[in-house]
Amino acid sequence: MDIDAKSDKSQMSLYRAIWRWHFFAGLLILPALLNLAITGSLYLFKDEINNSLFSYRYNVRPADTRLDPEAIVQSAVNALPGSTATAYRSPPSDTRSAIVTVTQAGVSTLVFVDPHYGQILEQVRADQEFNYVVKRIHSWAYFGDWTNRLIEIAGGFTLVLVVTGLYLWWPRQQSGGIMSIRGNPSRRVFWRDLHAVTGVFAGVFIFFLALSGMPWTGVWGSNVSKWANERNLGYPAQLWDNVPKSTKVTEDLLSEVGWAVERAPVPLSAAHRAGAQQSVGLNWIVEQAKTAGIDRGFEVTLPTDPTGVYSAAIYPDEVSGQRMIHFDQYSGKALVDLSYAQYPFLGKTIEWGISVHQGQEYGRLNQLLMLVTCLVIILMSVTGVIMWWKRRPAGNLGVPPKPRSRTIYAGLWVIAGLFSIAFPLSGFAIVAMVAIDQILIFLIGFSRRAAA
Repeated sequence: MDIDAKSDKSQMSLYRAIWRWHFFAGLLILPALLNLAITGSLYLFKDEINNSLFSYRYNVRPADTRLDPEAIVQSAVNALPGSTATAYRSPPSDTRSAIVTVTQAGVSTLVFVDPHYGQILEQVRADQEFNYVVKRIHSWAYFGDWTNRLIEIAGGFTLVLVVTGLYLWWPRQQSGGIMSIRGNPSRRVFWRDLHAVTGVFAGVFIFFLALSGMPWTGVWGSNVSKWANERNLGYPAQLWDNVPKSTKVTEDLLSEVGWAVERAPVPLSAAHRAGAQQSVGLNWIVEQAKTAGIDRGFEVTLPTDPTGVYSAAIYPDEVSGQRMIHFDQYSGKALVDLSYAQYPFLGKTIEWGISVHQGQEYGRLNQLLMLVTCLVIILMSVTGVIMWWKRRPAGNLGVPPKPRSRTIYAGLWVIAGLFSIAFPLSGFAIVAMVAIDQILIFLIGFSRRAAA
């Protein structure tokens, strides 16, 4: 066999191996991809949903009178006798409600209060609030930790799908299907081209969505957060050097918190040790937060024990506005004051990626671009199924043909190994997928030889 023939055979084997990889990866994560795209599209428009479907709880008539924060909190507590207030969210404008989180028998409830008159607009269990439920379904965390791990695997597989899809699309002397779509919907080539051409244009955005979603994951995200914080790349740990710290972390207190600081320790109020007994109160803390420059709409968590602190924080659409201040509950002193500008480079980068992922950073354009990407993911999922259905032989699964050269898997094993280091769960799933594929190829070949 001449060199050109060997090269052609090797390239065909590689093409078939990657095609099989692309096929199995897409088949395995199809339900997860559709879930991510559909729920992600909903979550992109959470503000619009709140302002329309749930306007009765968020919107109020402006008035000259305004209750102070403590009076608003008291109205919420009175609405649920025996409850304890744990957080207060200030109205972002004169036409918006205040939101008080209260806890009763271990259950957290959001109480929406008219800040002008103290009227209770609605009470909703925190874990049943619409956007919270959508977000939890988006990550499959709503169904348990193990399903959330499946979403993490799907995120890694999506990266693989984009890269392998680009390889499969790459021009190989064909006359169409590169930038144009051939045939009509009755032909498989139409769906193949629609899938490939759409994918190559949207690939960079799909890759970005998958990668920027990984910081939320249970294994990869947690490990990266731990690694970054140990190297002072997540939050600036030096701000806590001279501050007594509790065993709690920021995400234990705040309902909304940035990735960079979610594992940051919560400081302790220490003034009571010197004899102070009286808390400065929520009204004073809210005024101090405003004086410090935190924008309206911020959340304040209330101390629940003698060493607890008041934590004021806001995480707006644009990451540059992120701010968090922990106040000593007795002296009112700011123990830790942290803004986005103080994050190390990695923390800033990941926070920016998350903001863009959620369609927030660049206004409507960002929102619509992410929506189009979600719709493209749905389109590619549908076209993938259709072209498989049209290609598969009757009574057969229609798996792409196996590589002519089994040695081609050596290179894929190396790639899978490297990917496993970067994304452990997804990498392990890919290694398992490649191993199972090779075992099946061996068993099919062995059975054929035995039959002969």
